[in-house]
Amino acid sequence: MNAPDNPAPAVELLGPAEIRQLADKLGVTPTKKLGQNFVHDPNTVRRIIGAADIGAEDHVVEIGPGLGSLTLGLLEAAHKVTVVEIDERLAGELPRTVAWRAPAAADRLTVITQDALQTRPEQIEAPTALVANLPYNVSVPVLLHFLAIFPTITRVLVMVQAEVADRLAAEPGSKIYGVPSVKASFYGDVRRAGSIGRHVFWPEPNIESGLVRIDRHRDAEWNLGDRDRVFPLVDAAFAQRRKTLRAALAGHYGSAQAAEEALTAAGIDPKLRGEKLGVADFVRLATVSADSAPEYRR
Repeated sequence: MNAPDNPAPAVELLGPAEIRQLADKLGVTPTKKLGQNFVHDPNTVRRIIGAADIGAEDHVVEIGPGLGSLTLGLLEAAHKVTVVEIDERLAGELPRTVAWRAPAAADRLTVITQDALQTRPEQIEAPTALVANLPYNVSVPVLLHFLAIFPTITRVLVMVQAEVADRLAAEPGSKIYGVPSVKASFYGDVRRAGSIGRHVFWPEPNIESGLVRIDRHRDAEWNLGDRDRVFPLVDAAFAQRRKTLRAALAGHYGSAQAAEEALTAAGIDPKLRGEKLGVADFVRLATVSADSAPEYRR
């Protein structure tokens, strides 16, 4: 028997009608508290997956899969997909949605029902990529949490509020450069990967969305063990943006004089503000502090 000229795709993505159908079935009304806005445009899903360079060898972790729009696309491209969903109704329905729209991929999906911020490294085996439409209200904490606990993640492609995307990808010296910018760049090279219009969501949000890509550092001069010394410095430097580093870090070091000495030893002008330092500067400062004063080791 000859194969049909146009065989059905192995994965059928969700459109607006299917999204409404699933929501009605579950009695789901998207809530601002959980940051729920469901993507209903297949072209946007494929664009996200393409921007993430997902391949057949990847184990992708997705946070907040919702009704499964992006999940189906990931299953089409990746070897394995693990999702973390806090809403029990959505988590329970997702395997049935995959069985309906992508039956051949059903055994490659794992669903974890819990708050993403409570995820532990032993729960997900060696994910290689993080791809998600992150809930806007917790996007940065969730992103940083997963980068911290899964060093096997080499690529990130997340959709977040446009303003957050700009902050994550901001360069030193920019008015919007701050704590999220530095902490994200600690893990990898961060860049804007595009914009997403409101019309691809249900319900349509009041804000624009942006894509952010992070490629983890391979040859950085630091490692994850430096994080606990670097991040407190970053927090202190930006807690009072208008202050010089000498003043802003006085509390961290015990005095303004001690802060100045540490900054000078690291080759950093104490009169600069935190927004002028790149992540490598903060790492160097943390290293100098740890080497010269054991009480600063954190």
